[in-house]
Amino acid sequence: MKYINRDIFITLIVLICTIVLFGITDLDLVIQDLFYNFETKSWILDRDLQPLKFLLYDGLKKLLILIALFALFSLIFFRKTKIIKEYKKGLLIFVLSAIFVPMVVIGLKKTTNMPCPKNEIYFGGNMPRVAVWEKYPPKYAKMPHIKCWPAGHASAGFALLSLFFLFKSKKNRYIALGGALSLGWIMGLYKMMIGDHFLSHTIITMVLAWLIILIITKIVYIRGSNGIS
Repeated sequence: MKYINRDIFITLIVLICTIVLFGITDLDLVIQDLFYNFETKSWILDRDLQPLKFLLYDGLKKLLILIALFALFSLIFFRKTKIIKEYKKGLLIFVLSAIFVPMVVIGLKKTTNMPCPKNEIYFGGNMPRVAVWEKYPPKYAKMPHIKCWPAGHASAGFALLSLFFLFKSKKNRYIALGGALSLGWIMGLYKMMIGDHFLSHTIITMVLAWLIILIITKIVYIRGSNGIS
């Protein structure tokens, strides 16, 4: 916890640089080309393909919600037990992250009006390619609002990065970190392969999730009167 202010600042800079990098380059298109067949005009995966849709979307999302609810239930109804007292701050960080990481990402999705790969003209859609800070050309101004930036589905997986602050040992912390990163990227790659997100959407969600988690961690420890610098 000693360097959390520094980590927050570094993460914020990384987030800004990532947004700018993908906004001024065609890296997203280079990567997304790998998931699209220009001859058949189809994505590498069908979005309705089962059991992948259940395993990597519907079912997984429900499982992560249940895990967060179980942690919240434990904090409320078993708060006086020894193990909950020992891990109280870590559980609180996890629960708050499970709430606020997806909430912030979904809030951004509602306001940014950025197209998914499947919406862009390049991939057979009807929307032009723009950076997040750019306005659409006038003829596209009345097009339906699109909610594709950043990646909402992967945000639930990346919220699990908060488990880094739950465990006590360094080994377990990095196992949790590796597991959360793997799950977040599995969820993100699935959405890329069905044309719902670009690489940048997932990277930005990952970095933003870590930033939110660091801020939550700082607040939790300050309120716990331990103080962190």
